[in-house]
Amino acid sequence: QVQLVESGGGLVQPGGSLRLSCAASGRMFSSYSMAWYRQAPGKQRELVAAITSGGSTTYADSMKGRFTISRDNAKNTVYLQMNSLNAEDTAVYYCNTHLGPINYWGQGTQVTVSS
Repeated sequence: QVQLVESGGGLVQPGGSLRLSCAASGRMFSSYSMAWYRQAPGKQRELVAAITSGGSTTYADSMKGRFTISRDNAKNTVYLQMNSLNAEDTAVYYCNTHLGPINYWGQGTQVTVSS
């Protein structure tokens, strides 16, 4: 069983930045691959970025160069630094991991980009 708790969302102006955090339970955090997804109103949930236990990262094309995923294994936390935000980035952002076939999700944190 893994519990994920996101934080750091909020309202930001276009061009601004936010850093999301996801705190995970469990002593095996360093062995988990972690990911951030997002879901905008009326749209399917989509992958934003992922990081392996070894620190390798992948990004959705529209996030490359603007978003950075990182992890701090000592704090059982994964981060998503988001820069140059625009209205299309407005969504609920979810933290995710999986153990075998079981997916775990956080409750989500709302990010709203608006002037």
